[in-house]
Amino acid sequence: MSATQSVYLEEEGVYRFHMEHPVPAYLVALVAGEPADIGPRSRVWAEPCLLPTATSKLSGVVEQWLSAAERLSGPYMWGRYDIVFLPPSFPIVAMENPCLTFIISSILESDEFLVIDVIHEVAHSWFGNAVTNATWEEMWLSEGLATYAQRRITTETYGAAFTCLETAFRLDALHRQMRLLGEDSPVSKLQVKLEPGVNPSHLMNLFTYEKGYCFVYYLSQLCGDPQRFDDFLRAYVEKYKFTSVVAQDLLDSFLSFFPELKEQSVDCRAGESGDLSGGWDHRTTVPGKLWTAEPLDQAAAPASAIDISKWRTFQTALFLDRLLDGSPLPQEVVMSLSKCYSSLLDSMNAEIRIRWLQIVVRNDYYPDLHRVRRFLESQMSRMYTIPLYEDLCTGALKSFALEVFYQTQGRLHPNLRRTIQQILSQGLGPSVEASTAPNAELARAGAEAGSDSATLLLGDEAPSSTISLRDVNVSA
Repeated sequence: MSATQSVYLEEEGVYRFHMEHPVPAYLVALVAGEPADIGPRSRVWAEPCLLPTATSKLSGVVEQWLSAAERLSGPYMWGRYDIVFLPPSFPIVAMENPCLTFIISSILESDEFLVIDVIHEVAHSWFGNAVTNATWEEMWLSEGLATYAQRRITTETYGAAFTCLETAFRLDALHRQMRLLGEDSPVSKLQVKLEPGVNPSHLMNLFTYEKGYCFVYYLSQLCGDPQRFDDFLRAYVEKYKFTSVVAQDLLDSFLSFFPELKEQSVDCRAGESGDLSGGWDHRTTVPGKLWTAEPLDQAAAPASAIDISKWRTFQTALFLDRLLDGSPLPQEVVMSLSKCYSSLLDSMNAEIRIRWLQIVVRNDYYPDLHRVRRFLESQMSRMYTIPLYEDLCTGALKSFALEVFYQTQGRLHPNLRRTIQQILSQGLGPSVEASTAPNAELARAGAEAGSDSATLLLGDEAPSSTISLRDVNVSA
């Protein structure tokens, strides 16, 4: 359990748990699994088939990450730091439950994403778990600070180049989301107002993480010394630990810790004040000139001339993102890409495969459609299923999407299943035709969910246009 102490009473067959610190209710969780030690205060829990891989990938390194985090943010206060790897139906990437991080098992495919996502959850031990945002509108307090701390840890343990590449990858996705949704979108604000029409679940997006990070990075640049800013964050955690805070608490503490900045009236500069619904909501501060790449010029750089086999995961993902930005591509280009890379990409981790399969779908490339089916039959996470279903339903492959959903819906988390039902319902008329088994099953599933069979909604209101979440690969 997400608790600091646990005792098994063998005679009674009962486990007893105790949490000595106050925590918000959303952090309480239970799990069952097989354990294996990976460090002096850490073990992994998983299904038996996953345990050897999880143990081999994390033995020793989690303690390194915890030690680096303690040097930056102060003593780790939760005793143990265990990790549980969930089955494919776990709908999100990770969740920072105290003492026991939950994480999706597919992340084991990618060493780089495993490092990033676990370290992010480690950072939450201070920012989110110890000091918690008081309202969901200010989730950026937990996620922005945790992302900043995560990157300080990776810089200390893996170097600045590793951190800069990961940051460039995320900020590239952030800018893409801003172009897609527009700067005036309610969910693109740093501090989202939960007004009518704003779905709280949409707060789990790149803006919360990356805009939050950019604002925290901006504060660190104001003081001019990363180590001194670390001192401030340690003092902030010590002052507010085991309580809930609002953004003004952070800003007041910052100006109190750096009185020279208060004397300079940095809190009154246009767009930089504590009014987080203002200027900072409509632009992103990029911390320096990070690694970027020009959009792929298919005419000047034939696909066959590009060797991606030796690239890092983030480089390959950025490369594929450029192809996605340019889709639909000429059919001969897609054929050439498939010939050169399809088999190679098919053996890579899910972060790479999802991008390649979106290229397949957005370009209606039927020869590789069987790879899309196989992927959706094995991946049950929101960040992998929703993007593909959105793209399938936008183009000419909606009947294919209905068929795959009909065959796999029983393995999906109920909330994810209803979200996909919403996506599939877009464009359907007032009555769902029952001419095919998938459509009839879709209508039945909607009725079982207590919604109109034509719209398959979670509530009474009709859905707005689907927000593309292709770039939203986030941990909790």
